[in-house]
Amino acid sequence: MSPIFNHLLIPYIIAMLLAITMGGSGTAPAFSAAFGANVIRKSIIPGLFGIMVFLGAIIAGKGTATTVGKGLLNPEMMSFTVVSIILFSVAVALFIANIAGIPQSTSQATVLAVTAPAIYFHDLNSHKLLVEIIPAWFILPVVSFILSFLLGKYIYKPMRRRGLTMPRAQNANLKPVWNGLLVAMALYVAFAIGANNVANAAGPIASMTINELGISANDNFILIMILSTLIVAPCFGIGSSIFGYKIVKNTGKEIVLFGKFEAVIIAFISASLLLFASLTKGVPTSLVQLNVAAILGVGVAKLGPRNIFRKTEVRKFFAMWVIAPFIAFLLSLLFTFLADKTGLL
Repeated sequence: MSPIFNHLLIPYIIAMLLAITMGGSGTAPAFSAAFGANVIRKSIIPGLFGIMVFLGAIIAGKGTATTVGKGLLNPEMMSFTVVSIILFSVAVALFIANIAGIPQSTSQATVLAVTAPAIYFHDLNSHKLLVEIIPAWFILPVVSFILSFLLGKYIYKPMRRRGLTMPRAQNANLKPVWNGLLVAMALYVAFAIGANNVANAAGPIASMTINELGISANDNFILIMILSTLIVAPCFGIGSSIFGYKIVKNTGKEIVLFGKFEAVIIAFISASLLLFASLTKGVPTSLVQLNVAAILGVGVAKLGPRNIFRKTEVRKFFAMWVIAPFIAFLLSLLFTFLADKTGLL
């Protein structure tokens, strides 16, 4: 086994472990709505999720991979040690969130883990972070909440009064239509996850591989990124099978009881906003938060704000969204400092 292969093996293993944790966290945005509406079995979720994540990463993941791999920190700084620190810090933060059963923002944890060494080495692309990425983290969930609330209040409720949202006896032929549409939306969300979240592992790995091999970044980044994706993306399905059910149950069953129409609204809005962020500016953003914001919007439209925001799971989500990215940042900064002082960088 060649020395360069041995050198690259450790960060690739860490990236695969990170992808497993991301698969656990990402299952909720993709399938919690369908699971909450009782139209899909938990046993087939990991396989469907893994396939669609892989397709999303290959077809639409270029922009976010470039942002994470080159947009925040000079790609020449993406060494074996730095990339290992970044990926390990994110994996630990997400593992803590998965153990707690809370769907977490992989993108926010990764961006902050990359930001830590960038700040330490005074090489942060502050415009990319402060003008493009962080505003999107605040704006897009608000848009998701507002759109889902409006659709829930002004479209869902009138349709419900007319009996168009439930497969009652007089319109039982609508049942397969709603079921099929809901499954299609779940697959659409998983595709969006692939377009955005696989880059969190594949982007840094691609830049590191280019540096270690001593090849041109401009000509080979996309090729190396695709090869990295081929290794990383299947691990999402593994993570889904290990962690996914608990997180899907928390999100799909314990916030609000979904009907099929509400679930379609949630899936379509959250996935569309994430794809918009991925395909326009290549902004790594949180589908988890877009999804939960859409869930809350529909829930408020149905049950009112008091009945939704008082729920224990909602408070846990907000707390973990703050804690996990902060953990990733602190770990990354600490390990970068220690590596620098011990001569590992």
